[in-house]
Amino acid sequence: MNKKLIAVRGAVCSENTKEEITKNVCTLFNQIVTLNSLSADDIVSVQFTLTKEITVLNPATALRLGDTVIDTKELALFCSQEAYIEGGMKNVIRLLVTTYAPENIEKHNVYLNGAEKLRPDFSK
Repeated sequence: MNKKLIAVRGAVCSENTKEEITKNVCTLFNQIVTLNSLSADDIVSVQFTLTKEITVLNPATALRLGDTVIDTKELALFCSQEAYIEGGMKNVIRLLVTTYAPENIEKHNVYLNGAEKLRPDFSK
């Protein structure tokens, strides 16, 4: 099977507690992995950004600590602060998964818990 490099996007809004960040990050990641039939061996990297209101836990750490459908201990995870935009949505964690996937894949981006407003064209 021929594969190509793709990027799958997602975002979730979260309260600023360790429990909520962990739950929301893992739910988002698990849906992206499941809907796109991804495996740990095919994932190149996972990048997070977060708005300035998310301060109690790094989403990459949350992913490692949480309950996920694939093993994340060998994945390359990276997190950075989202650029501040006046009037922008608050309490948002964005996710970008770079992965190899079948050439004919129908990519599924995932937006949850209020983040659907960011990309209504991807939200069903």
